[in-house]
Parts: sequence; structure tokens; C-alpha cells
Amino acid sequence: MDSGAIRRRCAAGAVVLAASWLLALGAPGSAQAAGATCAGHEVRTLPFATGTVHIHKRDGYVCAVTLPKKPGTRTMSVSVQARGNLPVVDKGRYTYRAGPVTVHAGHRCVWVKGSVGRGSVSSGWILC
Repeated sequence: MDSGAIRRRCAAGAVVLAASWLLALGAPGSAQAAGATCAGHEVRTLPFATGTVHIHKRDGYVCAVTLPKKPGTRTMSVSVQARGNLPVVDKGRYTYRAGPVTVHAGHRCVWVKGSVGRGSVSSGWILC
């Protein structure tokens, strides 16, 4: 194979990689996006003034995602804590969502928290 063919194949591979990266970044956040990021079925939603936390469960695993009411870059967080364990937290400046955060809870209760900007929600012990 000559060097021209190698360059063309590398360039084609780079184009495919760049296109898939752009598609992944360009996906808008929505309630449907929560289902796409967490496995299992939605068992609870925790609405609050500036957003909603969506909680999913599958095979003993609990997953949560925080979605803002209006997209825009701001501080968001989501945390899930199985009783007897430390919480798993995702916090940062995001545009569309915080999370997903997944823990193995088995049959233990979980405590879920979420925030968008100054608004927040805390579930207390649920899914016991």
C-alpha cells in the first residue's frame, strides 16, 4: 500500500471519529435523555424549582440524573447513597445534565440528592 492510500484511510477515520464526537456532544438534554443514560425503568422523579432528578432501577442498581428545567451552563449535581455506604456524587458546571450516577444498592434504601443553581431536592431514604 502506498503512502497516499494510508493518508486517505487515516483521513477517513479521523472524519468518522470527529462526526461521532460532534453527534455525542450535540444531543440535547431532556427527560428522554435520562432514560438513555440510565439503565432500567424509572421508579421515581424528584421535581424542584430549577430542575428534576430522575431515578432508575435495574437488577439492584440505582441510577440518577439531574436535568435542569431550562438548558444553560450552571452548577448542577446529583448524588446517590446506598444505606451503609458513602455517596457517589457528580458535581460541576454543565449545560444539559449532571450524572448519570449509579450505585449497587441491592435491597438497601438509597438517599438521592440533586441541584441546579440554587434549587435542590433531597429524597430521604427511599426504595427500601
